[in-house]
Amino acid sequence: MLNAFKQFALRGNVVDLAIGVIIGAAFSKIVDSLVGDIFMPIIGAITGGLDFSNYFTPLAEGVTSQTLEQAKTQGAVLAWGSFLTVTLNFVIVAWILFLVVKGMNRLRRSEDAKTGTADKPPEVPADVKLLSEIRDLLKQGRTA
Repeated sequence: MLNAFKQFALRGNVVDLAIGVIIGAAFSKIVDSLVGDIFMPIIGAITGGLDFSNYFTPLAEGVTSQTLEQAKTQGAVLAWGSFLTVTLNFVIVAWILFLVVKGMNRLRRSEDAKTGTADKPPEVPADVKLLSEIRDLLKQGRTA
């Protein structure tokens, strides 16, 4: 049983997945910092310091506070500003990742063009060629 676990844990797919998750978590911190520390302050400066995260609608009569954190302790609130902020952050992160992937694809295409591997069709294996020839002969009604 221990050997079966070793084979499973050290199989290439599991290790690749673990590395992908770790790199993804590290990249997530970079993207969060890019959005929170660079883009959101720029958006805040453009909109005059507008911050939606503290906007809410009280759902209970006992909510009299002007800040979201205190209002949550007083009763039920609809924190629509926080939702709007998170949604805006998501759109910015998705746009940045789109631009990163687009840039990487452009870089890959230019690298493929330099090496001559761009849009090169994969070579058909010999057994597939042979089977195709047999199929074509059978369609023609000939047996070679």
